[in-house]
Amino acid sequence: MASFEESLALLSSTRNAATEAAAEIDAAELVQQHSALLFRVAYSLLRSRSEAEDAVQDAFLRVLERRYTLTAVRDYRVWLVRVTWNLALDRLRRRRSRPAAPEFVDSLIAPGTPADRAIEESRHMHAALNEIERLPQKERQVLLLSSLEELDTAEIARVIGRSEAAVRGLLFRARTRLRERLEKAGYR
Repeated sequence: MASFEESLALLSSTRNAATEAAAEIDAAELVQQHSALLFRVAYSLLRSRSEAEDAVQDAFLRVLERRYTLTAVRDYRVWLVRVTWNLALDRLRRRRSRPAAPEFVDSLIAPGTPADRAIEESRHMHAALNEIERLPQKERQVLLLSSLEELDTAEIARVIGRSEAAVRGLLFRARTRLRERLEKAGYR
């Protein structure tokens, strides 16, 4: 018969192996469930497929580095969006602002749209994206998270570290300012 210490060591190693396996499975599941969302978050900020992919990879590297402490995270989706958002912002800070990539604007136009209408929609998208770029940083952030990523105010509040009331105020100001600027430029 095994001694108490041997049994305890065996049980401990079994638990550690089970915990490691669960962490590995959870990380793989997180990648499968959230990679598309995280790519959209990064791409909406960076407007570059390769940079967005790099930001998402960096986010999942963070998951792997912290996989044993992720049990303290209540909402993985929001945590991952926040990590990806911050990584994308870091990348933006390292480079100067540049206009929207044509492939990004093209991805926003519905497939099968007639050519003349697609050109007009493309012009409108470029104008809207240029005006979004001119918004104050926090207003731009909440507008992108709300409109492009369809996060609710509670999720946005957790991502940017503000209260829900502050997020609602920022969203209101961003939408109002954007609407006024586009109307002034002749877009309705």
